[in-house]
Amino acid sequence: MTRITLVAGRGLPLRGNDVDTDRIIPARYLRAITFEGMEQHVFEDDRKAAPHPFDDARFAGASVLLVNSNFGCGSSREHAPQAIARWGIKAIVGESFAEIFFGNSAMIGLPCVKAAASDVRGLMELVERNPQAEIRIDLTAGVCEADGLRCAASLPPNVRDAFATGAWDTTGMLLDRYDEVNAAAARLPYVGGF
Repeated sequence: MTRITLVAGRGLPLRGNDVDTDRIIPARYLRAITFEGMEQHVFEDDRKAAPHPFDDARFAGASVLLVNSNFGCGSSREHAPQAIARWGIKAIVGESFAEIFFGNSAMIGLPCVKAAASDVRGLMELVERNPQAEIRIDLTAGVCEADGLRCAASLPPNVRDAFATGAWDTTGMLLDRYDEVNAAAARLPYVGGF
């Protein structure tokens, strides 16, 4: 089981409210059977239309995405957080998140922490001035820090606890107790064959 209590890395500012999942990963990629290679298409249409932060060399290798309000709204596709995580993003700091996007992100170990609009704006401005600044998010303490800027970064208690204990990682939990899983399967009359 993987516990997540601290995420640190350089930031990538993505300005704009109501960034929906169709912008994050266009619908034509939902036909994929696996999520492999999904990162190649993250924000693909936006990136073709205009200069985009995901293509800005200053933010290459960033692992903390900074967003505004209602990030991940729209359809409930799991592909959106998968594409972002596979791009290399380890956490998202934003004003607010669409509920289904938030849940899909938590299920893959991608924390989406909420911060006040003024704090998000401050983090974005900081990263734009100094792209090398490290952002540190302490999920347990509910604090985000970067270059002297410190702000609250909250998660619902149940999600924070799931990250801290590793309970978010349901596959890891099964593998960690595989003997118990096999024992339970052996007791089930319909598992042994038909």
